[in-house]
Amino acid sequence: MPRRIDYYDDPTAPAANSMVPSVNVVVENEAGQILMIRRSDNDNWAVPGGAIDLGESMSQAGVRETLEETGIECEITGVVGIYTDPKHIILYTSNGEARQEFSILLTGRFVAGEPTPSSESTEVHWIQPTRLADLKMDRSMRRRVEHYLERPSTPYFD
Repeated sequence: MPRRIDYYDDPTAPAANSMVPSVNVVVENEAGQILMIRRSDNDNWAVPGGAIDLGESMSQAGVRETLEETGIECEITGVVGIYTDPKHIILYTSNGEARQEFSILLTGRFVAGEPTPSSESTEVHWIQPTRLADLKMDRSMRRRVEHYLERPSTPYFD
């Protein structure tokens, strides 16, 4: 199975050969729980997200990726930050792409649907924020989720 391997400030990381704008979405339900997926490509927990396709906006990509990966429809409500750290390299073993991080973290509001796994997610759950620290996450995803939980008054940029 193709894998995703995240490197951070690692001298053994491959050199980046692409940069693809992507989005992640922190979706909250009425109970204040956060929508999380267990990724099928690395077994880490994450908020849903993926690449922005040509011809779509970042908001459209966030809504589409969330629905594809989780079965949940959401409405985009804001921006937490933009993450472009060149020390974070993501290797996709299926094609040798070594991508420099470029992710826009959006916020979303639950609209409809039931948590449903997909080819990209082995589990999908609404998680209490107090339980997020117990989940296995990549360093960069944990950082994004923590920024969200801090409820900053201005977006984060790196």
